[in-house]
Amino acid sequence: MSLTSALNNVQSIFNTTGQQSSVISTNIANVGNSDYVRREASVTTSLSGAQVVSISRAQETALLAQYLQTNAKDSAQQTLVTGLESLKSLVGGNDYETSPSTYLTAFQQALQTFGTSPSSTTAAQSAVTAAQDLANSLNTASDGVQSIRAEADAEIATQVSTLNTLLSQFEAANNAVKLATSTGTDTSSALDEREKLLKQISSIVGVTSTVRDNNDMALYTSDGTVLFETIPRTVTFAPTATYVAGTEGNSIYIDGVALDAGEGSTTSASGSLQALLQLRDEIAPTFQAQLDEIAKSLVQIFSETDGSTSAPGLFVWTTASGATGATPAASDDATGIASTISVNLAVVTSEGGDATKLRDGSISGITDLNTSGDSGFSDNLDALYEALTEQRSFSSDAGLSTSQSLTDYASASIGWLEQYRSDATSASETTAAALSRSDEAYSNETGVNLDEELTLLLDIEQSYKAATKILNVIDEMFQSLLDIAS
Repeated sequence: MSLTSALNNVQSIFNTTGQQSSVISTNIANVGNSDYVRREASVTTSLSGAQVVSISRAQETALLAQYLQTNAKDSAQQTLVTGLESLKSLVGGNDYETSPSTYLTAFQQALQTFGTSPSSTTAAQSAVTAAQDLANSLNTASDGVQSIRAEADAEIATQVSTLNTLLSQFEAANNAVKLATSTGTDTSSALDEREKLLKQISSIVGVTSTVRDNNDMALYTSDGTVLFETIPRTVTFAPTATYVAGTEGNSIYIDGVALDAGEGSTTSASGSLQALLQLRDEIAPTFQAQLDEIAKSLVQIFSETDGSTSAPGLFVWTTASGATGATPAASDDATGIASTISVNLAVVTSEGGDATKLRDGSISGITDLNTSGDSGFSDNLDALYEALTEQRSFSSDAGLSTSQSLTDYASASIGWLEQYRSDATSASETTAAALSRSDEAYSNETGVNLDEELTLLLDIEQSYKAATKILNVIDEMFQSLLDIAS
């Protein structure tokens, strides 16, 4: 080997180790960066010595697809659990102490106490106060349900805006990947950016990807709707500012196709948007329907009749137009009645009413069951107490049994919510574990291991030292030749 060839080999080693060191240094600088995929300098040897021919990226397409799927499922499940926890907090948290069921039980007990002491004005006022607490709990729960729906709607609007921004950024990243691919330059940084955006998109809406010619990527939702193909598709949503019972929220459209809501406690949703739709359009309205059925039954049970006509008694309500509502029939639509139910002022002492009218059945003014004015009259109170535990018919739209007592129905409503929340929470633990395993598997294949990188750096250092020794020998040989020439 001539001195010139040896010198060229040394130069090649220096160039190669320099590039390798640069790649490894970049890897080490990104330890812990979940959006960075490890690079590796591919080295080959030729007559000119070792040289870096390419910078490869530890890409794992199958593991990435699995991560995107589990990320979308977990995002949806966690969103659903958060909404259910809000509903639970609305009715008192773990013990449901502010739920209509709890106040209905307290009212039933107060009614029983009044029935055993019908002449007691204190017992009468206690029963009326318990009735007011019950009505207030229904009002609060109903208003809270609609607030949760409004918050979900506002969050949908925010996430739709974020999704459109991410898709716009994805277009820029995708174009950068295509440009780098077509010009033969390193695509690693552009691919990292595109992949980071893809992960963020998958948490909002379930997504699948397809890589085409020139490293171009197309995105589709889980149900096959085009999300991005050369250019981003428009995601549209018209928010609704105010929600009351019966308000229907607007749909989310992706490329003109409506996005479906998730279903079930182990939700079928992929991404948070479908879970928010499920909360806004399925879960909250169902719970509202249960509250309305409870309120409707209270008005019916405590209504008074003279045999030909009937009128609300202890509990009254107002219609959507603001008028005082009549006693609703079993088949009547009383959507939103839980938000307006209240205790008739005719029995509220602070409003000039007389609480003993509850005993006499004379609240509405159309009848008086205690015609003799007997202070020990308890027949009406006993009948009302029994009516709370008698079998009644309920709407099938509320998701509960259509035939049971009002007290059982109120308890079943809380049971429905708790069962839904409990099942959703268990499912969220499963999806979180699946996401963690998927993330770990992907990270193990594409992430940076500091120990491995430091080991490679030591190997490069040895190559550099060897090249330095060769260079010193070449220098000595050149010096000897110069000495002979001189």
